[in-house]
Amino acid sequence: MAAACTSASIVEYFGGEDGYRCGYCKSETGNLSHGMWAHSMTVQDYQDLIDRGWRRSGKYVYKPIMNQTCCPQYTIRCQALHFQTSKSHKKVLKKMLKFLSRGDVSRSGTGEEPMDSHIEDVVACDFAHGSEPHLSQSELNPLSQWITQNVGHTEKVQNEDKDTGETKEEVNVPEVDSSCPQTRVDEDTAVPGEPSHSAKVGHTPPKPGKGADLSKPPCRKAKDIRKERKLQKLLQNQMGKAEGSQLQAGDQVSLLQNSKSKPNQPKSMEDFIFVSLPDDARHKLEVRLVPVSFEDPQFKSSFNQSATLFAKYQMAVHKDTPSECGENEFTRFLCDSPLEAENAPDGPECGYGSFHQQYWLDGKIIAVGVIDILPYCVSSVYLYYDPDYSFLSLGVYSALREIAFTRQLHEKAPELCFYYMGFYIHSCPKMRYKGQYRPSDLLCPETYVWMPIERCLPLLEHSKYSRFNQDVKAVDEGGVKELGRVRVLHKRTVMPYSVYKKRRKGPSDEASVQQYASLVGQACSERMLLFRS
Repeated sequence: MAAACTSASIVEYFGGEDGYRCGYCKSETGNLSHGMWAHSMTVQDYQDLIDRGWRRSGKYVYKPIMNQTCCPQYTIRCQALHFQTSKSHKKVLKKMLKFLSRGDVSRSGTGEEPMDSHIEDVVACDFAHGSEPHLSQSELNPLSQWITQNVGHTEKVQNEDKDTGETKEEVNVPEVDSSCPQTRVDEDTAVPGEPSHSAKVGHTPPKPGKGADLSKPPCRKAKDIRKERKLQKLLQNQMGKAEGSQLQAGDQVSLLQNSKSKPNQPKSMEDFIFVSLPDDARHKLEVRLVPVSFEDPQFKSSFNQSATLFAKYQMAVHKDTPSECGENEFTRFLCDSPLEAENAPDGPECGYGSFHQQYWLDGKIIAVGVIDILPYCVSSVYLYYDPDYSFLSLGVYSALREIAFTRQLHEKAPELCFYYMGFYIHSCPKMRYKGQYRPSDLLCPETYVWMPIERCLPLLEHSKYSRFNQDVKAVDEGGVKELGRVRVLHKRTVMPYSVYKKRRKGPSDEASVQQYASLVGQACSERMLLFRS
């Protein structure tokens, strides 16, 4: 789990009883979801929310009403540590290697959809609700700073209603603004490839015209030569790190053994992704991890190029008009994030928060994977890419890179071991491709426990909405138990709902708060601040 954060999540809940257009089946009013605006959110709160079926689009966080919406959307996660590449996945990885090494261009499709979320769904679940936040930015900035500095050690003041015994937290709001510190860039680093075994050479002279002359030195494959060079560089680097001291013979043997392929063992995904390219490779691909922050120089310097690529992708792939994918829309959907950047001693070096994983080919961005790095997972938010390079199957390739990235982060953060792919929509055939990344689990929409996808698919074939947990006695263990303990932010004062309820003037809002708490769960309802006007 991430280290305790000194900031707090601030949300406005909007409910969601009206139906909106569905981006999948095109129903005009069939898309139903609950929604809330997140002014700020800790990574732990968002982790807990997506484990209850929520998902964000920019700062808007929504949860489909599963038993009513036209196309039920089930949260799906891949078990990254146990992921095995399929034949089609390996074809995509090999295709990228051939393109980088020799410039080969294959126009044949893979039959798989890109690993991205459809913008139609984002639009339908976002501002179509017409629910603008009531808490203005001018109010939020000083309040956020105060909460960042004081939540966790707020002075408790006894409530004037002596009968309740409740406490409240008084908020003294300073007039200054501050911005959250951001993490630095962490780039993917290559690891050495594995050379193949050298074949044993026989000495029987060949018959005329029958193969190579084995009495002569055998021809060496370019791949073997490259791997030998890589090994030599490894040895040189190890010797350099020893500051001139001699590399021990045992270390040399260990390096040689580790560099050789194990017999009868298929190559891992990393063997394809991080293999060293020849010195005369036609192209160079670099993957950069950039924090989503205009305070970060790399994010700021690449913003225009990234926004232009987003517009090109949206117009070509999703048929958007220029006005639907301008800089404002790009910023709102993919740059505005409520997640507060966090660093923890046992967390990844890049920290937790929202990032753009940029794919730079020969000095220009050809794809961007928008991801959230959370305490237990890497969550895929969106992918956009240059349609001119669609022959590289960048949707599949980026998903595989993100799974490999999850494994890398796991080495430093042991609890981070899942790759969340957004929603799985079985009722929409073209959205079933996410189920091909195995092993994977779907979230039960009633008890919020994870079930292997193999057990869920037969149920979904029978009905588009299904409770996956077949234990009829099982209930939502994280559901709301004490409504009075829900944290409320009212007139710049943090208080439990039991206190706010007695102070409130006008009609009761208990039904709305009850619905909110049941959807976010008891734990989040006691940590997050629910804004009440």
